[in-house]
Amino acid sequence: MPSGSDTTAEAAPTGPGADRPGQRTGSAAVPPTGGAAESGAAGESRAAGETGTGTGTAASAPVSGPAAGERRPGRLRRLGRLARREARRSALAAVSGLALGFAFPPFGVWPLSLVAVAALALLTRGRTARQGAWTGFAFGLPFFLLLLKWLSVVGWDAVVGLSAIEAAFLALMGAGLALVSRLPVPALWPLWTACLWVTEEWARDRAPFGGFPWGRLAFANTGSPYTPLAALGGAPLVTFAVALTGGALASAALVLWRLRGTGGLSPRGALPAAGAVAVAAAVTAAGFAVPIPTAAADSVDIAVVQGNVQQAGMDFLGRPMMILNNHVKATLDLAKDVKAGRIAKPDLVIWPENASDLDPYQYREAYARIDEAVKAIGVPVLVGALVDHPTKQGYVENQGIVWDPETGPGASYTKQHPVPFGEYVPFRQQLSKIITRLQRVPRDFYPGDHTGVLKVGPARLGDVICFEVAYDEIVRDTVNAGARAIVVQTNNATYGRSGQPEQQLVMSKLRAIEHGRPMITAATSGISAVVSPDGTIEQRTKEFTQDVLTARIPLRDGKTLADRVGAIPEWVLAMVGVLSCAAAIMIGRRGRTD
Repeated sequence: MPSGSDTTAEAAPTGPGADRPGQRTGSAAVPPTGGAAESGAAGESRAAGETGTGTGTAASAPVSGPAAGERRPGRLRRLGRLARREARRSALAAVSGLALGFAFPPFGVWPLSLVAVAALALLTRGRTARQGAWTGFAFGLPFFLLLLKWLSVVGWDAVVGLSAIEAAFLALMGAGLALVSRLPVPALWPLWTACLWVTEEWARDRAPFGGFPWGRLAFANTGSPYTPLAALGGAPLVTFAVALTGGALASAALVLWRLRGTGGLSPRGALPAAGAVAVAAAVTAAGFAVPIPTAAADSVDIAVVQGNVQQAGMDFLGRPMMILNNHVKATLDLAKDVKAGRIAKPDLVIWPENASDLDPYQYREAYARIDEAVKAIGVPVLVGALVDHPTKQGYVENQGIVWDPETGPGASYTKQHPVPFGEYVPFRQQLSKIITRLQRVPRDFYPGDHTGVLKVGPARLGDVICFEVAYDEIVRDTVNAGARAIVVQTNNATYGRSGQPEQQLVMSKLRAIEHGRPMITAATSGISAVVSPDGTIEQRTKEFTQDVLTARIPLRDGKTLADRVGAIPEWVLAMVGVLSCAAAIMIGRRGRTD
C-alpha cells in the first residue's frame, strides 16, 4: 500500500498495540486481532505493508518504493497482496458481523450485539483509515446478508445489492473507528466508538432515497437492560448505550491482554480495565433506573382483524377481492360472536394495510363489502386500502380510512414514506429497461403530507403504516400531534415466515417504551399484536391464519422525555462522532509535519 495515501500517517505503527506519543515503545503485547500476534510496533508496521522503525514518528520512517528501472506492481496485484495480508482479520470481522446478525430476530440473542461492537472496535484499532474501511465492510456485508435474507423472496441479487449498499456505511464507520483509536486519552476511546455508531445509523436512516433503518443496534435490544433508555432519548440513545458498553469491554480486554504480555497482572496495571468494566456495568444498569409510565386516565376496547391472504410471496394478492373478502368474513364472524354474547362489543375495529385490495371509491363491490362489515359490527373501522390519487393520474395512495357505520368513509391517513423499489421506482424510465423485475411495480405510490392522527370512535389514534415504524421522526411526530395510542397497519405477506415480521414487531416494542403508548399491530397475514406501554407483548397471532384479537388498551396523554427532546440527542452524539474523526485527522497531519 503506498505510503501517505490515507488521512492518517501510514508510516506510524498500526494495530491494537501501536505505541502512542508519550508511551514506551514495545512496552506491551497486543491481542492477535487479525492473525498471528505481532510483537512491538515495528512488527505491526511490517504486517501493514509499511516500513519504519516502530517509534511512531513519520520522520523516522523512510518511504520505500520501486527501485530504479522497476515497474510498480499493478493495481490488481496490490489488491491481491492486501487481501492476503488482511485475510485473517477480514475473516474475524465477517464472523463478528454474523454474530451481530444473530442478535436480531428471529434469533434474538441480544448480548451478541455487545460482542460484535467490541470485536469491530478491536479489529479496527490502530489501523489506517483505508484498512479500517475494509474491515468495516467485511463486518457489514455478512451482517446485512443474514439480517436481510428475507428479501430473497424478491431475489438474492436484491439481498446482495441492498446489503452492499448498507455495508458501505459500516465501511465509513470502520474508517472512523480506525482514526479515533489514535486519539490521545485512551480512556475516551469507548466514547468515540459509541458516537460513531450513532453517526453511522444517523446517516443510514436518511440516505439514499430516505434511508433504510433496518439493523440499528437499538432494534436488537428491545428486550435488554438498555431498552428503557428509549424513553429518555429514543432509539439513538439505546444504540449509544449498547455501543458504549461494547467499546468499554473492548478497552478492558485490550488492557488485560497487554498486561498478560508484560508477564502478569498487577492491581495498578489492571485499574484501567477495572474502570472500563465499571463503565460498562453502570451503563447497563442505567436502564433499570428509568421509570416506564403506564397509568392512563381512560381506556378503550379494540378488535384487530387479521383476514389472511391466499398465499405467501410476491403473488400474495391472489384473485381480486380475495383479501378484502377474508377481512369482511372475519369481521362478520366477530359481529356474530358479539351478538351471541361470546365477546364484548369493541369500541372500534382495526384492519391492516391493504385489507382492501381494490379502491373502494372506484369499485362499488369493494365499497359495498366494507360497508356491510362495518354496519354489521356497528362501530368505526380503520380500513387499510389502496386508493387512486384524486388528481395525479397513474399514482396510488396507501391509506388508512376511518369508516363509520352511519356516515361511511371519512378521515384518512396516507403513508408518508413509500418504500423505494417496492412501492415506487426511482428513475423508473431508465432502470425498468435494465431491471425488468421492476415492472412488477406498475404504479408509484404517492407520499402523504401529514401525520396519521385519526379520531376512530372514542379514541384518538396515531396511524403509521408498515415500514414507517422504523423511522423515529414519523412515529414521534404522530405522538406529538396528539395520538393517545399508536396503530401499525402492515402487510408482511410477501415476507411471511422469513423473520421479517419478527424484526418489525420488536420495533413496536421499542416504540411503546419510547413514547409511553400502547402499540397495536394489524397485519394481513401476521404477526398482529397488542403491545402495552411498557413493551410487553400482551397478545400476538400466528402467521398465515385468520384471527381476531380483542383487548382493552390504555389511552395516554403524557409525553416522555424522548418525545420532548426529539432528535437533539441523536444530532449531538452524531456530531461528536464526526468531530472526533476530524480531530484525529488534524492530529495525524500535525504528526507528519512534526
